[in-house]
Amino acid sequence: MVFWVFGYGSLVWNPGFQFDEKVIGFIKGYRRVFDLACIDHRGTPENPARTCTLEQDEGAICWGAAYCIRGGPEKEQLAMEYLERRECEYDHKTLVDFYTEGDTLKPSVTGVIVFTSTPDKESNKYYLGPAPLEDMARQIATAFGPCGNNRDYIFLLEKAMFDIGHEDDMVIELANEVRKVLGDLGIGISKEKILTGPLQVPLMTNIPPLQLRPLPEAIAALES
Repeated sequence: MVFWVFGYGSLVWNPGFQFDEKVIGFIKGYRRVFDLACIDHRGTPENPARTCTLEQDEGAICWGAAYCIRGGPEKEQLAMEYLERRECEYDHKTLVDFYTEGDTLKPSVTGVIVFTSTPDKESNKYYLGPAPLEDMARQIATAFGPCGNNRDYIFLLEKAMFDIGHEDDMVIELANEVRKVLGDLGIGISKEKILTGPLQVPLMTNIPPLQLRPLPEAIAALES
């Protein structure tokens, strides 16, 4: 038995599990959005981070990396158990067709697993929903959790998409807005440094509570 999983967020640069093959490609009918809360890695219940999920969008494509896991039930089970723990904010495992640059009409692999989330605050307590770019940027710039800063997530995703040769305009726009917020806070991070060298960003541990329009509703949903 063999299974494939598609990564479009942190899995692109940090899969965290043993795999046998990695292929760069895309899926159709979805676009990347930053509408999902993370409260245990790069955020907390009181100050949730924003991480990406997928939103259905006819005609859109989403680039990322597909990982093949083969080698017997034990290896596959370990990989899936790890993924389900890591992707606990995502309430669906969806099967999609995966395409590569060489053949955009015929799928290279069918039945690829991708972790997605229901865009509904009632059924998915981690769903924050969309927000103005400035509000999302301030949330990402200041949220942090046990595994690091939310801003590192957006910068590493920006770099990962650059590295695979398929930059995401939305990621770039949001990352630049986060830089603007960090500049206002007195922490300057250049795009060139992130794309060409190791990311070295000081941890902010004395950040005041966020004052964002969407957060009160989001936090109430998370605590319910």
